[in-house]
Amino acid sequence: MDLAGLNWTLITIVGAVVLAALIAFAALRNRADGDTSGTEEATRRVYEEEEREHHGESDNVP
Repeated sequence: MDLAGLNWTLITIVGAVVLAALIAFAALRNRADGDTSGTEEATRRVYEEEEREHHGESDNVP
């Protein structure tokens, strides 16, 4: 009895199901909750500090 076709079919189906589950998990895990104000404020602070360093106004200069 040749089970190569059955094994290939099972691997293909299980692989597709696992891949779909992983993509769904990643999509749900990486969803934004709608509150990005903290992230935007942190980004703004980083940009402002880089701008100060560029103009020689940094407090981090020894």
